[in-house]
Amino acid sequence: MFTNLQKTIENSIQLKGTGLHNGLIANLCLKPAEANSGILFKRTDVDNTKNIIEASYKNVSSPVLCTKIKNSYGVSVSTIEHLMAAFYGEGIDNVLVEIDAPEVPIMDGSAFDFVTAIRSYGIQEQNCSKKFIKVLKKIEVKDGPKYISIEPLTNDLIIDFEIVYKNPLIRTRRKEFKLSNGDLVSIYNSKTFCLYEDIDQIKSRGLAKGGSLENAIVVKENKILNEDGLRYRDEFVNHKILDCLGDLMLSEHRIFGRVVTSQGGHQLTNVLLKEFLSDKSNWEFVNFEGKQENNKDKAYLRPIAVNA
Repeated sequence: MFTNLQKTIENSIQLKGTGLHNGLIANLCLKPAEANSGILFKRTDVDNTKNIIEASYKNVSSPVLCTKIKNSYGVSVSTIEHLMAAFYGEGIDNVLVEIDAPEVPIMDGSAFDFVTAIRSYGIQEQNCSKKFIKVLKKIEVKDGPKYISIEPLTNDLIIDFEIVYKNPLIRTRRKEFKLSNGDLVSIYNSKTFCLYEDIDQIKSRGLAKGGSLENAIVVKENKILNEDGLRYRDEFVNHKILDCLGDLMLSEHRIFGRVVTSQGGHQLTNVLLKEFLSDKSNWEFVNFEGKQENNKDKAYLRPIAVNA
C-alpha cells in the first residue's frame, strides 16, 4: 500500500457518466502528470486561462451532500470524493483530470469504475519520493453530537467511523478500517445511499437530478428498494469510509494517523483538515524507505523527517 516513490497513471483513461446532482453527462479524461504536480482538475468547457482547480482542502466550497472544489475564478467541480478515494487507495499522487462538465459522474455510486479503469490502464512509478503527513498531536472538531478527530499513529492510516441513523435498518454502525491491510475492495465497491423520505427535500434544493436506483441505495423504513439489495452487510458505513478517504486525499498528501468520527461527513472532515494543517506544530512531513513484500503493496517502513 505504501511505497517511497510517487505514482501517476501509465496511460490516459476515458470515462463517461451522469452527474448525481446536476444530471448532466460528463466526459472524463484522466491523464498522466509529472511528479509533484498533485491532483489537478481541468474544466475543458470553460476559458482555458481560468479552468485549473487544484484538489486541495483549501479550495473546498459548500461541502454538503458532496465535496466541491472551486478556484479563485469561481470555476468549480463537484462530487469528486469517490474519484479522490480511488486515487488515495491506489497510491496515485499526480494526475490531470480533464472534465467537460461541473460534476464528476457518479457512475454506479461507488468507486468501482474508477479503480477498475486505473488498474486496467496501469500505474507508473516516478523517480521522486513521496511525502507523507505524520500526525504529531490529537486535534478534534465537534458539531453538537457529531465529531471527528485525528491523532498520531505510526506508519499507517486508520479510519474509525460510526454512523447513527434513526432508520431501523441502518441504525448505529461502527467500523474500523486500516489502510495497510489492503482490504479496499468492500470500501471501493460500496454505493452511496439515502433515505426515501429525504428524496423530496433533496430534490427541492435542486440536487439529485441524476440519482436513481442504478447509482444509489434507497432505504424506506426497513426495506432496501433496490432490486439487488446490498453488496455488503456493512455497505452503509463502508461508503462513509470511502467518502472520508476521498476527502482526506484533499490534504494533498497521504496521512499517517488515526481518524475517529461519529456522524461525520464532507463538511466536518474539511473543517478538521483546515484546523489540523493550519498549524505546523500539529504535523510534519516524512518520507519512507522500504522494500516491497511479495507484491502485496505492503512495505517495511522507516520514517525520515524531511523539510516542508
